[in-house]
Amino acid sequence: MIFAFPLYDDNPTIRPPVVTYFVIGACVGAFLWQLGHNERQILFTYGMIPAELFGHWQPPRTYQVLPPWGKMLTSMFLHGGWFHLIGNMLYLWIFGNNIEDVLGRARYLFLYLSCGIVAALAQALASPHSHIPMVGASGAIAGVLGAYLLLYPHANVHCFVWIVIFFRIVNVPAWMILGLWFAIQLISGLGVDSGKPGVAFWAHVGGFVSGLILVSILRPSGVALRHPPRSQVFASAPPGAFRSRRSYYGGSVPPAGRRFTRPPDPWE
Repeated sequence: MIFAFPLYDDNPTIRPPVVTYFVIGACVGAFLWQLGHNERQILFTYGMIPAELFGHWQPPRTYQVLPPWGKMLTSMFLHGGWFHLIGNMLYLWIFGNNIEDVLGRARYLFLYLSCGIVAALAQALASPHSHIPMVGASGAIAGVLGAYLLLYPHANVHCFVWIVIFFRIVNVPAWMILGLWFAIQLISGLGVDSGKPGVAFWAHVGGFVSGLILVSILRPSGVALRHPPRSQVFASAPPGAFRSRRSYYGGSVPPAGRRFTRPPDPWE
């Protein structure tokens, strides 16, 4: 049996990721709020429904609290269960802080929300007559992953790997994790009926591609693409290394080094 999941990357940041913290807090708060309400009512009132978005169907009047386009925003903060929430927030926690640090808070929030909207539209276009509500931050977070792949393909992600009775922390390059993730989403989207309940694969694909495009447009001048690695690829350490980043390789996380100076602009 082989089990692995990412823990954190080797990219330090300069500024606290306030927007990332806010989005995580909003998603967790919204999910806790969901738990106290009728699930069907929440999904059909605040989830994105393709048939409703394109005017092919109208839900019962009690569910018509928001215009259909508004549900593309509210659906980003809802989740279908604990594993759905935790998985999304883990990936946002690992990869979002560096994108926010590079773009600045306003640009990062614009990228996040825009990718979420594109993701919702991609899923809706894949099955425009579907009555199944779509919820989750996956599409917006997929945009963050696409941006990360373009900026830091050679960054290493420290992953917890469990092979039968052996446990290790292993450095895996971001291009491998994110590239494999995107390939799985694309293949699954092509092979699965998008009109059936389940994972919104086309939302992931649409969000990821929009993240690649938007980060190229939004990155401040002087920010290079494809940053070099900061640690040795496929290096491993015992699980105790996770207790503190300073224990990894007997030292601290490599310093951020010289960073670009962001000129003032209307986004800040």
